[in-house]
Amino acid sequence: MKPTRQAYGDRSTLASDARREASAMAKEGLSHPSTKPVLTGAAIGAVAGALLPFVTLPLGLAAGAGYAFYKRVRPD
Repeated sequence: MKPTRQAYGDRSTLASDARREASAMAKEGLSHPSTKPVLTGAAIGAVAGALLPFVTLPLGLAAGAGYAFYKRVRPD
């Protein structure tokens, strides 16, 4: 039996889910349930970027926010 696209993770679904989530976060601001965890992830990433010698502060901030946002869109 041939695996379906869903078995490997449908990228268009991930992209559309992320777009919807980001749009809702932009419209609702801090009242959206995903905003605070993403900001927390950004803060943790920024601290890691400040402490680790090979990671810069902006890179840590972006990586932390990106990871937290991904886990909000795809929690499994």
